[in-house]
Amino acid sequence: MTKSELIEAIAARSELTKARAEMVVNCVFDAMTQALQRGEGIEIRGFGSFTVRPYKPYDGRNPRTGQPVPVPAKRLPFFKVGKELKELVNASRERELEARRQAGEAGELPLRDDSDDDD
Repeated sequence: MTKSELIEAIAARSELTKARAEMVVNCVFDAMTQALQRGEGIEIRGFGSFTVRPYKPYDGRNPRTGQPVPVPAKRLPFFKVGKELKELVNASRERELEARRQAGEAGELPLRDDSDDDD
């Protein structure tokens, strides 16, 4: 889902104009970005949490030349999925696989299990 698709979904569900829904989405993203810039964590129950992780400087390598390149210390955002979201995603995957199994038994679809994919 892209940002514009999110705006459209919010506008449709809440009977807001797209311009108003875009303002809501931008406000939420701005507030989250500012909190992470301040080093604060963000916890959304049932969805997940965002934190900022510090990384030490290290010596990397230029892939073209092989020359060492110093990489400075940095802080990067990190997302940890919440238990409820994880269960919802896995439940939808199980329903999809079960539907494929049933359709395969009826001869409608080829039976294919993509459980080894990284999706």
